[in-house]
Amino acid sequence: MNTAPGLGWPDNPGDPVNDDVSGVGWPAELATEMEPQTSPVKSPGEAAPAAKPSGTRSKKSGGLPPGHAAWGNTSSGTAETGYVPTNGRGAKASAPRRGPNQGESQLVREALKNATVSRETSPEEAQPETIAAAALKAMAKRGDGDWPRPDHCRVITIANQKGGVGKTTSSVNLAASLAMHGAQVLVIDLDPQGNASTAFGVEHHADVPSVYDVLIEDAPLSDIVVAAPELPNLYCAPATLNLAGAEIELVSKVARESRLRRALDGYDKGKFDYVLIDCPPSLGLLTVNALVGGDELLIPIQCEYYALEGLGQLLRTVDLVKAHLNPQLQVSTILLTMYDARTRLAAQVAEDVRSHFGEVVLNTVIPRSVRVSEAPSYGQSVMTYDPGSSGALAYNEAAAEMAHQPIGRTS
Repeated sequence: MNTAPGLGWPDNPGDPVNDDVSGVGWPAELATEMEPQTSPVKSPGEAAPAAKPSGTRSKKSGGLPPGHAAWGNTSSGTAETGYVPTNGRGAKASAPRRGPNQGESQLVREALKNATVSRETSPEEAQPETIAAAALKAMAKRGDGDWPRPDHCRVITIANQKGGVGKTTSSVNLAASLAMHGAQVLVIDLDPQGNASTAFGVEHHADVPSVYDVLIEDAPLSDIVVAAPELPNLYCAPATLNLAGAEIELVSKVARESRLRRALDGYDKGKFDYVLIDCPPSLGLLTVNALVGGDELLIPIQCEYYALEGLGQLLRTVDLVKAHLNPQLQVSTILLTMYDARTRLAAQVAEDVRSHFGEVVLNTVIPRSVRVSEAPSYGQSVMTYDPGSSGALAYNEAAAEMAHQPIGRTS
């Protein structure tokens, strides 16, 4: 017998093999007698055959030692040889896509069949359940029903001149949570980056009417407010990149600090329970417009030392606005965000904030959560993206505290 050494040839071949195993380097005359080791196609109700322990010598393998590649192996390896391919870096290679009847249980196939809408189904019957609707059902099962609604519209500005403390994230998720519990909510996106508009799945390219048109062109607010596509009861006044130039253009405008306030006064905001104003990370004219336009101020504070440094400057600006432009403004809520329970610093910052500001600090703290960061990339808030995540549960509790605050509440 003429043999050529190669990958798959045993160190001690022993007797000639007349079955299903071959490899690179097997004798040519034996390769013609071998059949591939393919698994028979199973019917839907047929159970898969039990796999043999890895590394055992089987009659079919002809005593092939574990780890030798054999013709007929799949990329996920075989139980008979123990061979598992890698991607060249030691990691297991991904398995090829399987056919519809290979390796699927009857239960999985039935679930997929029930979840798939038939092409012959009428459009009325083929409406899929939205993620928001599923989240609402989950909250209903938890007994988390509608919260008390205010006796007048609460206009809440969410501001902090430090960037990255969770202003937009808090605006989006608090608004979504309030809307999911029966409140009518409007979010005014005053940040030129337009992140709040992105999180709600609202278009905000250059051609879309936006807050810029309201502040600079004196357009009515009703011309730009649109409904969020994923959540009922939730509306958004989008921001575009045009808003980035509004800081300079507002300088020459009459009553430049109160243009948003005038737009809100001319809008029928009584149909809303909450108006949340998301601010840019600065103390420029856009933020001042938000402070003049709001009755309450919510300050998100990141549980780190740098977040406390600029807090004094923000509070001094609030005092100036109260003295000269908006006497009704009050700091009603402080929300601790990005809390990391593993660090002493987070606990110390939270303790200092609570001791200084007292009851306006919400009991709920927002933990660091990957789900909160992932949600905007899907055009959603974390309340609909992953309602069971730690971030969603925390924002839901924070929104509940806000809804039960005595400010603007009926007895």
